[in-house]
Amino acid sequence: MSGPTVVAIGGNALARRRGPDDIDAQRRNAAAAAASLARLDAPGGLVVTHGNGPQVGMLALGAEATGRHTPMAVLVAQSQGHVGHLLQAELAVALGGRPVATVLTHVELDPADPALAKPTKPIGPMLTEAGARAAAAEHGWRVAPDGDGWRRVVASPQPAAVVELAAIGALGAAGHVVVCAGGGGIPVGVAGDGSRLDLEAVVDKDLTSALLAVELDARALVILTDVDGVHRSWPPNGRPAAAIGRMTVAELRGLRLDAGTMGPKALAACRFAEATGRPAHIGPLERAAEVAEGLAGTTVVP
Repeated sequence: MSGPTVVAIGGNALARRRGPDDIDAQRRNAAAAAASLARLDAPGGLVVTHGNGPQVGMLALGAEATGRHTPMAVLVAQSQGHVGHLLQAELAVALGGRPVATVLTHVELDPADPALAKPTKPIGPMLTEAGARAAAAEHGWRVAPDGDGWRRVVASPQPAAVVELAAIGALGAAGHVVVCAGGGGIPVGVAGDGSRLDLEAVVDKDLTSALLAVELDARALVILTDVDGVHRSWPPNGRPAAAIGRMTVAELRGLRLDAGTMGPKALAACRFAEATGRPAHIGPLERAAEVAEGLAGTTVVP
């Protein structure tokens, strides 16, 4: 088995849910993430995808402040440059100078996907309920609870194809660690004349990561986040029980998980394991190597 390991890290790895989110803090968080990824055993190469929820939300706030609408596809592209820059710099250091390349990545969607009309994906900073409702009234946003706070939510359709798949594969084959598919990819549709159209959505990065991992014939999909793994319900009621260490696709599909957070991670893990017969892993970023080895977090098997 010679395929790469595909690792998906959340946007909250750089801009934490609670705490400072300035560039210096994000750079420190990127360095910590890179140090954790450097401990992974990935003999077939390493492809890193990342979320962009906090970053794209902050960019959207800045755009709204100018009084000019900026398409979500453009904001996602900007966030790919933002996060890719930080991760690429820190990964190069943590990996001892190994070449790292960031690929601006587009993902094709179906413009008829009904999810375009049903916003579920949280983006932007955590707000109080009152603050979220005020922002919704001011900007015309949809908002919803997210954990112990509120955030803006946007449409999150299914990814259909990774446009730059061949480039990502070629860079990996040449020995590069590849940072790509940031924020699930820049959302585009295909017009009747074959041209691509920007779409107003944010693609779930875990679902895009699963699609990418299948297409790259990855040896494993590792989804790293800020919780310790899959629980039978989330958020846990009262004192949380330990995360489930190992489960089958059928068992995982039987759980009722939050559509905006753990649900897509579970679905991505199931899709990869079903399509390849290989394991997918979900667990905490700071224990990346243990998660990839099935020693921490949740391992999902066919």
